[in-house]
Amino acid sequence: MAELTEPRKRKSEETAPAQKRDRKGAARPNILVTGTPGVGKTRAAEAIAARLGLQRLGVSELAKSLKAFEEFDEARQCQVLDEDRVLDAMEPDLGRGGFVVDYHACELFPERWFDLVLVLRVGTETLYDRLTARGYPEPKLQENLQCEIMQVVLEEAREAYAAEVVVELRNESEADLEATLARVAAWRD
Repeated sequence: MAELTEPRKRKSEETAPAQKRDRKGAARPNILVTGTPGVGKTRAAEAIAARLGLQRLGVSELAKSLKAFEEFDEARQCQVLDEDRVLDAMEPDLGRGGFVVDYHACELFPERWFDLVLVLRVGTETLYDRLTARGYPEPKLQENLQCEIMQVVLEEAREAYAAEVVVELRNESEADLEATLARVAAWRD
């Protein structure tokens, strides 16, 4: 799947917005599924990929397979991603198209990679229950709840991508997931 290649251009060097990018023959779209940890990105990305016949690429899983971490953040109890290494590994696949990518951050990816950016949202009670079930320590849980309340990922997506490709979606229930799948299928058609 993804492999390390020559270094990609840095974000400041990116000049082609999503609707004008040239992915050299890519006929299939790339979709980014993003949101605060616990909103259901992985499950939604798997379902979207299956429905549309695309491949799912989990950024966290890729980073683990590459051992692409700079350090361990003791305060947040998580690894710090080596962004350049992960992006370099993703570039060949994303350039060809046909991927549903899921990750909790979105501003690190080049705008030209994605045809659609889905920002999943849930209510704080649902998010609290999901993160508690994962065993998040209280400071990390509170930080993620604040991110959801303040719409941090949504605002980052709106700043990083063209308005017409960013879509905010609720993801609290099976009905929400089905509505998302129907909406994405209609978008593709």
